[in-house]
Amino acid sequence: MRIRTRACLRGAAAGLATVLLAGTASAAPANPSNPGAPGVGDPYYPGDGNGGYDVTHYDIRLTYEPDTDRLSGTTTLLATPTTDLTSFNLDFALDVESVRVAHRPAEVTRAEDDPTEVVVTPRRPLREGTPVPVVVRYADTPSEVEVDGRTAWKRTETGALAVDQPHIAEWWFPSNDHPTDKATFDVSVAVPDDVSALSNGVLASRTPQRAGWTRWNWRSTQPQATYLAFLAVGDYDVRHATTPSGLPMTNAYDTGLAAADRAAAEASVERTPEVVEFLEESFGPYPFEALGGVVTNGLGFALENQTRSVYDAGFFRYGSNLSVVVHENAHQWFGDSVAVAGWDDIWLNEGFATYAEYLWSEHAGEGTAAELAQYVYDSIPADDPFWRVTPGDPGAEHQFHPAVYDRGALAAHALRTAVGDDVFFELLRTWLDERQGGHGSIEEFAALAERLSGERLDPVFDTWLFTPEKPGSGPNGAASRATAGVAEPESYREIAFTHRQLARH
Repeated sequence: MRIRTRACLRGAAAGLATVLLAGTASAAPANPSNPGAPGVGDPYYPGDGNGGYDVTHYDIRLTYEPDTDRLSGTTTLLATPTTDLTSFNLDFALDVESVRVAHRPAEVTRAEDDPTEVVVTPRRPLREGTPVPVVVRYADTPSEVEVDGRTAWKRTETGALAVDQPHIAEWWFPSNDHPTDKATFDVSVAVPDDVSALSNGVLASRTPQRAGWTRWNWRSTQPQATYLAFLAVGDYDVRHATTPSGLPMTNAYDTGLAAADRAAAEASVERTPEVVEFLEESFGPYPFEALGGVVTNGLGFALENQTRSVYDAGFFRYGSNLSVVVHENAHQWFGDSVAVAGWDDIWLNEGFATYAEYLWSEHAGEGTAAELAQYVYDSIPADDPFWRVTPGDPGAEHQFHPAVYDRGALAAHALRTAVGDDVFFELLRTWLDERQGGHGSIEEFAALAERLSGERLDPVFDTWLFTPEKPGSGPNGAASRATAGVAEPESYREIAFTHRQLARH
């Protein structure tokens, strides 16, 4: 297994020494006049993404062999330089065979301090504002490639899963890997006839490739972050349907699921259109061209891949689980349509996706949002380490800590209590409408909340998002009370179980 490590700043600009990839020409110029930055400076992952260009579209055309885990093919990026460039970087961990820029072969090196940074030097400098095609040809065995000591690519009994957060793209396609650079996607994957290849958006076609092989062609027409692009190859029962609103829906179930798990999964995931209709009442129109879900073994979590969430079968091991379906579909608005400006803004994703579970509980008559919020607040003692994690800036090491989800949902409810229902839901719809297809930060969200409410809300955001201790008053404005004798809302049992057993993103 080849292990690729990166500096603690994940490819930050310290040192531009490079090593030549096998099979390429002479090294890049020692002092290029205007190289693109190797990262966008994310607070948690400064080396994520790349400076100097924007990607508008990815065309990913691959062949995958499940028996050997061999992945090969090309990715074409349609990129527009945002400044004149003599070189630029791609985020990618697999072996690169060649790169062509603007139709001409380019020199390819890797940054010595971060081998996942592919440095591309075109034959001619790129001009600001002039779109160029970048064609990357590659072949590798993703499960044998480790980055920072881990392999996000997951082999299964019948195929593989390219599903993870915050990083997965570098194990299967070269990219500008940060949520602030979204693009449209075409994903075309040829696999043996006895397995399926699932991805985002609409299945544009499924055609015979050659004897024993079928090519699956998926199209995503709305801007999408790179980590939300996914690939699931394996033996799936794939179902296509149309929702009452006319959207195509694709659901898929691993044929290896236990019968009881399969039944519970279907009883949950097949209700996705109903869940989306409910969420539209609070968040506004569904922002994408398709929906659905994939239920699989061996993932260990659920993830809100754009248009099609992927769920581990464990979520349904003890019966149907609408909470996780609500959570992941709420992310289609919070996280997918409106991405984080930086990974320190993760509360905007997880806090509101978790709060959507509370709203569904109220809708289903299983406990109001106020009851659930108060119960969570009362259930966790003030001296519990839970309260020391601040959802507004949890740090990369606690990015998916339960506090980001549960305290994050309490923060959402405390904001609702402070501004009232009318302003709160106007805030959510305005935020999602004005930033659809883009991204935003907690500071920008707070500014909008203050503008719409006409109130100074620093005390609410500071107390619930940035203070490493239990707030003195609960999310409903009341002081804490002992949980003894307090009835546990029915829906919270399902929510709490989900957090204990499996990770939700």
